[in-house]
Amino acid sequence: MPATDNQGSFLNRISIRRNQFIPIETCNDQEQENLDLLQRHVADRFADLLYIHSSTTTAAVTNSNSNEHSSATAAATDSPSATHDTHTHPPSPPQLLSISWFRNLLDTYLCCEAEFKAVLVSGRDPSQFSRPPLDRLIPDFLERSIKALDICNAVTHGIDLVQHWQKLAQIALTALNQTPLGEGQVRRARKALNTLLTSMVFDDKENANSNFHGRWTERTRSFGRRVGGGGGNNKDRTGGNFRSLSWSVAKSWSASKQIQTMSANLAAPRGGETTALPVYIMNTIVVFVMWALVAAIPCQERNGLATHFQVPRNLSWAQPIIGLQEKIGEEWKKKEKKGTVGLLDELQRMEKVAHSLVEFADTFVFPMEEEKEAELAAQVAELAEICQKMEEGLGPLQQQVREVFHRIVRSRAEVLDVLDQITKMSAPVPY
Repeated sequence: MPATDNQGSFLNRISIRRNQFIPIETCNDQEQENLDLLQRHVADRFADLLYIHSSTTTAAVTNSNSNEHSSATAAATDSPSATHDTHTHPPSPPQLLSISWFRNLLDTYLCCEAEFKAVLVSGRDPSQFSRPPLDRLIPDFLERSIKALDICNAVTHGIDLVQHWQKLAQIALTALNQTPLGEGQVRRARKALNTLLTSMVFDDKENANSNFHGRWTERTRSFGRRVGGGGGNNKDRTGGNFRSLSWSVAKSWSASKQIQTMSANLAAPRGGETTALPVYIMNTIVVFVMWALVAAIPCQERNGLATHFQVPRNLSWAQPIIGLQEKIGEEWKKKEKKGTVGLLDELQRMEKVAHSLVEFADTFVFPMEEEKEAELAAQVAELAEICQKMEEGLGPLQQQVREVFHRIVRSRAEVLDVLDQITKMSAPVPY
């Protein structure tokens, strides 16, 4: 019996040592090619987003000059056909931090994430996940993905709030578009706009207060009943939006701290750590995308968000991300000084027009002067354009945020499956 026990113990030690054997890490030509393609595609996609911002001003100036040239040509000739602009211009690129720009950003994220997963998981020996540097990077990557899921939830509820603000602005539009415009319509528009601005100016911490949302919802229920024509259903939906936003996370939860935690351990890989580079690239993209979303969409507690996570400037693929980060950081500093609700372009424009229309309502006298009437028409048209963009873009944007959420969940599950395979491979063989 003792000889048998010793033999079994000896065989177990052989099994353990065999499973713990670590081969020398090599990077074959195909892996290096895939990594180079990932870096190139990341640089190109984010360069397109940066180019959108850089070309917006140029496109506006070009269109303005072209319109002036067309007007001058039409005035210089008596031909009826000269009054028509024979030049066709491509649509102007979306403004930085607009709804359309964020939809492009999330598309970029999804494309990069799919390519990253192919580089990291597809065709890779699972045992590499148990060896440095992946053995320390993968747990950090999984933890960071959990925090990204929390931010996706917060942004989804923030979009719900923006949609409610859009409905209040639509109420004001309906009132101001009445002909003839009387004091009753102006009072109703002013009430809707004041309610909208009152909600916008509250600090992020106060937005987490469920008692505040309860009182605010009580004051706005009369508006909610007429937005869609169905009284009770719309009232419940209005209250539900704010209950969902208030109760989705704990009062102590902070979007700013979440971003800071995600970026705290974001360190560039050391030289020679080829397998670490795709993980670092994807971590950088995740942090940047979540940071941009939190800066633009109302989220709970965003103080100190301007603090940048550092990305080494010697990495070619990171240059467009650094450029975007600097521009958004500058906008956030302006936001903190002005106290605006967020960096979303449509929100900032809506807030500005709403203030202007409230000032008009405070000084309204019937009948209006022609100059005042023209000024009002221009402001109403701008607010209508903003509401239309929100109506068309917020729903798809929210759907994209949900798609990002589910993509992160699926990718995390796939990585956990690989780790589970490693655990089973390293288990000692019983004899």
